[in-house]
Amino acid sequence: MATDSPLPFDIRLMNGVASALFALAAAGLVAAALLWLSRAPWLSIRVIQLEGDLQRNSVATIRANAAPRLSGNLLSIDLDKARAAFEAVPWVRQATLRRVWPDRLAVHLDEHHAVALWQGEDGNERLVNAQGEVFEANVGDVEDEGLPEFSGPAGSSAPMLSLYRRLQPVLAAQKLEIETLYLSGRGSWRVALDSGAELQLGRGSEDEVVARTERFLRTVSQITGRFQRDLEYADLRHGDGYAVRLRGITTTIAPAVPVAKKTR
Repeated sequence: MATDSPLPFDIRLMNGVASALFALAAAGLVAAALLWLSRAPWLSIRVIQLEGDLQRNSVATIRANAAPRLSGNLLSIDLDKARAAFEAVPWVRQATLRRVWPDRLAVHLDEHHAVALWQGEDGNERLVNAQGEVFEANVGDVEDEGLPEFSGPAGSSAPMLSLYRRLQPVLAAQKLEIETLYLSGRGSWRVALDSGAELQLGRGSEDEVVARTERFLRTVSQITGRFQRDLEYADLRHGDGYAVRLRGITTTIAPAVPVAKKTR
């Protein structure tokens, strides 16, 4: 019975070289085709379609700021770099891009919505958005003059916004508004109110800080009413009560203990 004999080495070498040459030629053709397509005028981006709720920017402003930074046609454009170009426009938080053949680039934009001012440790004033992120923008563009101010270490804007959203309704029940929320480098909270009073809330979890504030607010009106004085300062860091300073009076309040009046 006949058996197949192996091909001579030189023939196998020639076949291998031929296969490699064919592969290189194919890769070259593909590269040439891609290069040609990347320069094809019929793939040029002719329309930039902007989507999203745009309140801070006009379509013309966004195009004027971002379009000059775009390069390539619909096939060759680097979408990551293009997204960065749109996100560099003031007030733009996030951009999502997609190709729409044959000549359209669809861009969905989400803008920042300012909910607080940010006073950083560097002294520069910025803004905090609804996601608790600090962002750069012209503070003068904000029409809402009632925004609270946050002052804390870098990276603390999100937990500060979270606490603010829990504290403000509690204080609003007493017709009080937070003007400034402070967080020290050691994690101690403090608020300045629109009434001119200041509350030292101390350290602890969000739940603990809110609970201390609620306990304080349940009785403070009795103190201010008894002495007919406005609240100036309160220290809620005491484990068994709190200390307050009224206009012209300092007193320490403990649960179920009569108020001791001290003359300043």
